[in-house]
Amino acid sequence: MTSEKLPLGLYIHFPWCVKKCPYCDFNSFESELDQFEQIYIAALKADLRKEHEALAGPTKLQSIFMGGGTPSLFSPSAIGVVLDMVSELFTIDASAEITLEANPGTTDQASYKGYYGAGVNRISIGVQSFHDSLLQQLGRIHSANDALEAFAAARNAGFSNINIDLMHGLPGQTLSTAMKDLEIAISLQSEHLSWYQLTIEPNTYFYKFPPKLPDEDQLWLLYEHGLTMLKQGGFDHYEISAFSKPSYQCQHNKNYWQFGDYLGIGAGAHGKISENTGETGAETIITRTTKTRSPADYMLDSNRQQTSISRESLLLEFMMNSLRLKEGFMLPAFENRTGLSRDHMAGFLQAGFDRQLLRRDSECDEHILPTDLGMRYLDDLLLLID
Repeated sequence: MTSEKLPLGLYIHFPWCVKKCPYCDFNSFESELDQFEQIYIAALKADLRKEHEALAGPTKLQSIFMGGGTPSLFSPSAIGVVLDMVSELFTIDASAEITLEANPGTTDQASYKGYYGAGVNRISIGVQSFHDSLLQQLGRIHSANDALEAFAAARNAGFSNINIDLMHGLPGQTLSTAMKDLEIAISLQSEHLSWYQLTIEPNTYFYKFPPKLPDEDQLWLLYEHGLTMLKQGGFDHYEISAFSKPSYQCQHNKNYWQFGDYLGIGAGAHGKISENTGETGAETIITRTTKTRSPADYMLDSNRQQTSISRESLLLEFMMNSLRLKEGFMLPAFENRTGLSRDHMAGFLQAGFDRQLLRRDSECDEHILPTDLGMRYLDDLLLLID
């Protein structure tokens, strides 16, 4: 095994929303932002300095992702202050992807222009559906028309890399309405689509009061039709829920899935840092970092907590990320990014091959890929890990 310099990303969390959605289990809170913006930005800057000081490895960022919550509740000037601080402390790759999540109804074209001027080069718009009735059931604050206006505003502001978030498997959603959502999204000619199936998560309103969702047969039919429509629309299905035009895969998320490293700042943010130790640098220690979830506590103290990933957990951690990708992984990448030998996964791989959930690339034995069935039923595939 040889040590590998992993790409480094930066995740910045903005925890406030106008309204908490009933399905959302993210670290988000309803609040009026005005009284907190400057204090929170100051806390982010302090957090970033600490992360930079603690970083022993490379300080060149390949990507920056501002998520939430609703980052677009923050003013362009506030986003600019944060990005300026990042550029002071880190080298940002010339081709770095810098994403900001925005929700329709929370910003306008002037704001999009401001974000673009501040250095953001990719916008991710939380549309979820283009049907007002479904948006209401999801507790969204925007209308279908708001979503269309948000996309147009972002495009007119200069953004040439836009993602649309859509959900399927919604309460009351039919095959027809789901395909109409995709049809509209495709017609907008976005560069990327994230098409998620609604799941009911603990500690959400929907978990306490579950809505009636489509059954498994309906979900499978919807999924199959959707894949066909997206392929015909020119989108490559490169990850379980991610579809892109050529050269527009989400580089930040792909770094997660490839078990790369990333810093996390902001309330509730997570990070992952790898360090090669030992005389030969062959031993790998991987640390997960977390910040306090409470925005109030975070603004008082942005110190992080950290835990090392046990060797026993590394196989599962690597596979649950890398097998989300249609391209899978190379065996040397597994060794370099976990510090484990490929012998650790021999039993898992064989079980996956036997069940036709995994396959080897016909042109390269070192290349492991999930089958279409393996991607669809990743949770079942991961159960094969001892």
